[in-house]
Amino acid sequence: MNIKRLLLTFLPRYTVGRLVIYSRLMRMEKPIGTLLLLWPTFWALWIASQGIPDFTVLLAFAAGTFLMRSAGCVVNDFADRDFDGSVERTQNRPFARGLVSTEEAILLALILCLMAALCLLPLNRLTWLMSLPALFLAVSYPFTKRFFPLPQFYLGLAFSFGIPMAFAAVTETVPPLAWLIFAANVLWTLAYDTIYAMADKEDDLKIGIRTSAITFGDKDVAAIMLCHFWFTFLMIILGIQIRATWPFWLVLPFIVYNQIRQYRQIKQRNRWVCFRTFLENNHIGLLWFVGIVAHYVWLSIQTAYTH
Repeated sequence: MNIKRLLLTFLPRYTVGRLVIYSRLMRMEKPIGTLLLLWPTFWALWIASQGIPDFTVLLAFAAGTFLMRSAGCVVNDFADRDFDGSVERTQNRPFARGLVSTEEAILLALILCLMAALCLLPLNRLTWLMSLPALFLAVSYPFTKRFFPLPQFYLGLAFSFGIPMAFAAVTETVPPLAWLIFAANVLWTLAYDTIYAMADKEDDLKIGIRTSAITFGDKDVAAIMLCHFWFTFLMIILGIQIRATWPFWLVLPFIVYNQIRQYRQIKQRNRWVCFRTFLENNHIGLLWFVGIVAHYVWLSIQTAYTH
């Protein structure tokens, strides 16, 4: 690992070893969570700013998203420290292997949250206020798996709060359009994280953790596809609301194709196939982002041509 070798030239071996463990606790080697959190935030930033987001605001949200996702991963592993060793996919995480203490994890989570708070400094007061429920949702989500039958829905709320925050940062208000995107993203998160939960279903049943995959039972695949359907339906409504041009609609068949492909894969209920299918949702977020950006680029070309 080149970065590790580089750090060893400046820092003691023990310090580098701890940093590597902390980076694994933050899932730095697995950026999928950050991307799934980032795409809807970027959708909102581009729409709120009419296709021309301020660079400072964009940078603040990108950094804040990474830091809060990292903090959420640390809190999640802290909450699941007594369970991860019993789940095949998570048995090599730092807590499961006894590589990190609870005190280290709590301190790391606090540092990450404080760094995320610094990203709010160039933003307005409304954005600061909206960060409070966002923080509460992010930190409390891991514990909902003990009692809430649909923790993936709760995660959807946490993963969607960047959307109203983005509108607040750009327009100093949170219009109904923001809540439309919010609702769409909650449904999308419920869909892909239920697929993720399907990968751990057998282990979760043994240790008594609640997940939507368990709650939906034999209807898990149907529930996922229903969430995908309504997510896409709301994104179509979004397109109508913003009077989307042809580039926005061009990505729609590719997204539907991806969703149909997911159905064919997850109906097997193979844990590793489900996990790979979960990862493929990054393509859906990226496609919608490309469609939104391309819509505003086409608008600007039209405007320049007519003038």
